Amino acid sequence: MSITDWPVDERPREKLMTQGAASLSDAELLAIFLRIGVTGKSAVELADELLAHFGSLAALFDASESELSQIKGMGEAKYAQLQAILEMSRRALVSKLSIHNGFENSAALKTYIEHQLHGQTTEQLIVLFFSPSLTLITCEVMSTGTQRHTDLPIRAIAQRALTLNAHGLVLAHNHPHGHAEPSIDDITSTVLIQKHLEALDLHILDHFIVAAGKPIYSMIEHGDLITV
Repeated sequence: MSITDWPVDERPREKLMTQGAASLSDAELLAIFLRIGVTGKSAVELADELLAHFGSLAALFDASESELSQIKGMGEAKYAQLQAILEMSRRALVSKLSIHNGFENSAALKTYIEHQLHGQTTEQLIVLFFSPSLTLITCEVMSTGTQRHTDLPIRAIAQRALTLNAHGLVLAHNHPHGHAEPSIDDITSTVLIQKHLEALDLHILDHFIVAAGKPIYSMIEHGDLITV
């Protein structure tokens, strides 16, 4: 059955317009992006097939052009569109965090960090540098390690923060092995860098950990780190 044959209030586009994007399932959102299906399949059915094949929206966005092209109806054009959407989302979040207090919208901050660390196969440490008004100055990769470890380069982070006239810093790294909870070393090394930076009037605002398919972990929210 074509989507046009569905009741109006069940069609993804109409549902989005009346109930908001958050009310749609992953498949419904993807169907709006696809616009049309293929012979014998509606856009929603094709979206369901894509999600079943890749396992999640995150995995779909991670797919290479050749992997995406394995699904009938998908190819270079759709791959380019998906990558463009991902990059536009990232840039929109950067703009929002650069103009407004980055901690007034914690969801945007977390989403931005997840975008930055999305798809990394080794541990990577990024640092977000914030002004005294807590607007984002820049986000930079400060260390790249193995699948289970990366260093916290205290001197390099401090020097970069002072160069940028930053006031607050947010640390974030990923766990490619799939567990978002911090190790004991993650916590102790974060507390150590916090002590070193406080002496320079630089403040660690949080340390986030990203793992695919898991909610982003905040050391502040879980009481592993206390802001001064």
